[in-house]
Amino acid sequence: MKVVNLVSQVCFLLIAVLFLIYFLTGYDSAFEADQNCHSHLSSFDNISGNYGCDHDIETHQWILYESNGSKEPAKIIKKFRYKFL
Repeated sequence: MKVVNLVSQVCFLLIAVLFLIYFLTGYDSAFEADQNCHSHLSSFDNISGNYGCDHDIETHQWILYESNGSKEPAKIIKKFRYKFL
């Protein structure tokens, strides 16, 4: 019985830590994430237009990426996650 109690306490503590990490990290709104993405974008030499910011609605984040113009996928430079709830 002590083992079951210990396992349930560890699971509860793990869930609590994960919620704290989620709510204490990330941007408060999509607007803040967008502004930070475009701020980082301005630090790159974007004459060729290979760099950009895109909004991913499913994962609630803005993504700073570099496309190389060929048929290869774009390289993700940084993700700017914002809180959904």
